[in-house]
Amino acid sequence: MDRQAQRGVSLIEVLVSVLVFSVGLLGLAAMQLNSLKANQTATVRSHATFLAYEMGDRMRAARGDALAGFYVIAVGAELPCNPAAEACLPFQRDLAEWRANLAQQLPNGDGGVVQNGDQFTVIVQWSEERVQGSAAQRFSFVTRI
Repeated sequence: MDRQAQRGVSLIEVLVSVLVFSVGLLGLAAMQLNSLKANQTATVRSHATFLAYEMGDRMRAARGDALAGFYVIAVGAELPCNPAAEACLPFQRDLAEWRANLAQQLPNGDGGVVQNGDQFTVIVQWSEERVQGSAAQRFSFVTRI
């Protein structure tokens, strides 16, 4: 073999192996990014679930007020009382604390309660900020009091 014909071949092999290795690292980074995004979504959904169950527990603790319809509030509706500014009834304080927790723990968090006899639907709504163009996410929890 002629040594002149072999000149630079090992450099080309190294460049090709570096290119293959770089593509592999980029794929690994993309998988890690997707994993982090899915983990963030799961965390927010778990908080929404816990907050919906929290409102169910608050209504069970004040069963008479709940069955009387005092806990019914639409998503996005104004609270009937501001606990920081005025004296509120216990159910009004529950609603205000729950809404404050929603706003604090979820991105654009909001919620509401719908009553149908002794069956209540607790709705928790938030936005997925990391997913562009996505509509508001919603979790509904149905329970009997």
